[in-house]
Amino acid sequence: MQEIRNIAVIAHVDHGKTTLVDGLLTQSGTFSDRDKLDERMMDSNVLERERGITILSKNTAIHYKGVKINIIDTPGHADFGGEVERVLKMVDGVLLLVDAQEGVMPQTKFVVKKALSFGLCPIVVVNKIDKPAAQPDRVVDEVFDLFVAMGASDAQLDFPVIYAAAREGYAIRDLHEEKKNLEPLFETILSHVHAPSGALEDPLQMQVFTLDYDNYVGKIGIVRVFNGRVRKGESVLLVKSDGSKESGKITKLIGFLGLARMEIEEARVGDIVAVAGFNAVDVGDSVVDPNNPQPLDPMHLEEPTMSVYFSINDSPLAGTEGKHVTANKLKDRLLKEMQTNIAMQCEEMGEGKFKVSGRGELQITILAENLRREGFEFSISRPEVIVKVENGVRLEPFEHLVIDAPQDFGGVVIERLGKRKAEMKAMNPIGDGYTRLEFEIPARGLIGYRGEFLSDTKGEGVMNHSFLEFRPFSGSVEARKNGALVSMENGQASAFSLFNIQERGALFITPQTKVYVGMVIGEHSRDNDLEVNPIKTKHLTNMRASGSDDAIKLTPPKNMALERALEWIEEDEILEVTPLSLRIRKKVLDPTARRRAKK
Repeated sequence: MQEIRNIAVIAHVDHGKTTLVDGLLTQSGTFSDRDKLDERMMDSNVLERERGITILSKNTAIHYKGVKINIIDTPGHADFGGEVERVLKMVDGVLLLVDAQEGVMPQTKFVVKKALSFGLCPIVVVNKIDKPAAQPDRVVDEVFDLFVAMGASDAQLDFPVIYAAAREGYAIRDLHEEKKNLEPLFETILSHVHAPSGALEDPLQMQVFTLDYDNYVGKIGIVRVFNGRVRKGESVLLVKSDGSKESGKITKLIGFLGLARMEIEEARVGDIVAVAGFNAVDVGDSVVDPNNPQPLDPMHLEEPTMSVYFSINDSPLAGTEGKHVTANKLKDRLLKEMQTNIAMQCEEMGEGKFKVSGRGELQITILAENLRREGFEFSISRPEVIVKVENGVRLEPFEHLVIDAPQDFGGVVIERLGKRKAEMKAMNPIGDGYTRLEFEIPARGLIGYRGEFLSDTKGEGVMNHSFLEFRPFSGSVEARKNGALVSMENGQASAFSLFNIQERGALFITPQTKVYVGMVIGEHSRDNDLEVNPIKTKHLTNMRASGSDDAIKLTPPKNMALERALEWIEEDEILEVTPLSLRIRKKVLDPTARRRAKK
């Protein structure tokens, strides 16, 4: 029987997980020389490639010296923490990647806490040691301190350290060794990660840890076989997390090797494979032997902390730019998303309105961006945090926030966050004239802060945050200080008019943009909303006036990408999203009705 090792790669976002998996795939000899390989080949989704982040955990398998190593590449963003947690239950070891310059970051703490709580003994890989400002020794000390703070056992504290530069394709055990290839890492995986426990003779036990969808086969569950063996066509029993049972048949069994998936006849204890044959399969379900059912413990999934309302687009320009504009189309697409994305929830709130809850803004904006690219038109409201009530106390989610900013900007960051109910926990210099600030802040306080933070630090600051816990409600948080410039006419914006309006604030639109009554065309420099006419043109006469006919100079508009626009809007505004445009508008378009509602 073939030897197996199951490992996951965990780290903070952008510390090089996917690049390392690429290196392992390439150097294991899994591919032949004529296979053309891309960079970050595990990031197969278009948005993953564009943003350089992993959104969905993915699995692959390689062969090294006769051992099959199943590797799961996990996301590093806090919004996808649910993915990481499930994956860790399926593996027997983890590679913890830490950037040799940045060191331990918020998400590193999050994934380490999870890995240690499952009793896994990590292999620490200090990556990017080729960076000029790398300090590998300091980073190893930081990781050790983190393990101690998280209550690691003696076995977990005795972790092996590998120094690597994944992009250059080498790993070394000691900083003075010759840099050849990734062999030291392969050898450490074989010696340090134990083979899967479980017995081939025992009754079948498999658990689903992630879902996939295929138009021909329907729902596919990706499972790990904990005991026994399973063959294609075999009758099995699906045990749901609530204890209900459903008998069925394995119609397809799919194995992984490199980037390929192939149909297989049999899977054995320790294997990670995909199975089809159940419509109602969900994450955490067990697939067991019908004659001797022994289901595994169901998984705990982290609850959502933020929600937004998706609704059909009802603006005056509705239906002019998208393919899918009806409530039914939107509902079907959102429900399809919920089939595979178990960290999100969707409920219908009435005709054409849906409440979508997730782990954070990024997760929700990724969904909105995907819908937009598929030709959907819809509107989306300002994100709200989900408040729970326990024993009569209102609780809201808090985040652990880490900011790296140039020293000169530390004061302004602390002042701004103080108004947003943040509590500073630590402040340390990290070299190169930068300071690291650590805060605990209500998740509400972070909504709308990123844009402000980038302007305050002249684009040089970096902020990261991860979910901490639910705590008692902390009172009101400072909202947006500026009002909006709202169009009072329908038509096309003219350069002449925008030139006069730009003195009143920052514009979001360019000349020739279609506008309508109630559409927000810019940010007012004061705290009140101002109604403006963006379509007025200059009256033509046959007299040439000296000086007033000079060329009109317009300041470039403020670029409002999806995330930034969603953070900027207030309670009385919504974001209209179409495949071609993003428009901010008032919920109530008519100015008279708006004033009445405000009173």
